[in-house]
Amino acid sequence: MFFPQRRARRTAALTLVFAGVLATGAAAGSWDAGAQGGRKTTEARAPAHVAGQSAGRTGGGGRDEEQDGAEGALPEDDEAGRPPDPRAVEAAAGRAAADGKSGAAAAAEVIGRSGDRWSSVYSARAYAGLERALDGAYIGVGLTARPADGGGTEVDAVRPGGPAERVGIRAGDLIRSVDGVTTEGRPVAEVVALLRGDDMAEGGADEGTPVRIGLRRSGMSWERTVYRARLASENVAVERLPGGREEGPGATRIRVDSFTRGTGERIRRAARTAARGEGILLDLRGNSGGLVTEAVGAASAFLDGGVVATYDVPGGQRTLEAVPGGDTGPPLVVLVDGGTMSAGELLAGALQDRGRAVVVGTRTFGKGSVQLPDRLPDGSVAELTVGHWRTPSGHAVEGCGIAPDVVVRTDAEHRARTVLSGLRGGS
Repeated sequence: MFFPQRRARRTAALTLVFAGVLATGAAAGSWDAGAQGGRKTTEARAPAHVAGQSAGRTGGGGRDEEQDGAEGALPEDDEAGRPPDPRAVEAAAGRAAADGKSGAAAAAEVIGRSGDRWSSVYSARAYAGLERALDGAYIGVGLTARPADGGGTEVDAVRPGGPAERVGIRAGDLIRSVDGVTTEGRPVAEVVALLRGDDMAEGGADEGTPVRIGLRRSGMSWERTVYRARLASENVAVERLPGGREEGPGATRIRVDSFTRGTGERIRRAARTAARGEGILLDLRGNSGGLVTEAVGAASAFLDGGVVATYDVPGGQRTLEAVPGGDTGPPLVVLVDGGTMSAGELLAGALQDRGRAVVVGTRTFGKGSVQLPDRLPDGSVAELTVGHWRTPSGHAVEGCGIAPDVVVRTDAEHRARTVLSGLRGGS
């Protein structure tokens, strides 16, 4: 989603947002570690795991396990349908509410007839969950999961002091069931959704709700009841990569899973503390989007002002600009794939078009449409497509994504390190 700030009739001005549109795919299990090139799936992949009532064709947003060898996950159709008329949506919701019926369901019906894959309706509860996710928080049990070597889902790590650790769950434990639902044959992302209590119609479970987890360790099986808690997501990870004969000099890797509040500042701090002259590897693979203000803030870490993107809204075109003073010196390579979308694409496209970075990987998802939110009479929120955003050079992203400068389908990080080494040598 892309939410420009709006003076709406029924809702307060909402923050400019690129929220992840992978909600349907995540809860349905199309996001898993296999699809992410072996990366583990965490509970805190917000906003990708926040789901509402999707109207019409949501586009799914997930990637299948074979996609790492493909150009990227482009939308299924060439056309995303015609954007619904906001007046028709509001009128239908109003009539339904007056008759004591669901305004959200009526709005969803109008949106569904339009065929627009990106317009959708969120229940009030689901939208509150989305806003919480954009604050960098989520409700969960505090663990990271990955596919087990012999099949199934394995606990990769537990959050220190979190609910899972408090009941004795450890890294390496196999998750056999969640609330009586077997995990056998289910993708990791679906298991994570069960742990969090995600509901496609109503959003995630409440803080303090119990979840019964069946576990196995060293041939022993048992169950534990864990109470979900409000936890802070860790969407930015910074790592110093040592140099080597093949990789060349060391580098700083900044991995960004989504753009929640504070992400831009965390990226700026990481960029400032990177080892001088070694270069930065900005990993946006699987980035599910988030707050566009944070993506612009991240661009400001590497650009000395100037255009980051333009976008259409009713009444004209707006420009997003970086704050002057970014560090334009260190060599920069951006890693992308078919799961890089929305705000992630905005950042990658800006750094590419402005000549600040070399983009390596596979073509990005292609989410370049603009939605405006409107609160309906029953408290639900309709997000309706109103336009599209473009990179600084005017490149439209919707349906075609960002084409990398260097296309790499396997071992992309190694190739990115090689490219970074070459940039350093030529700088």
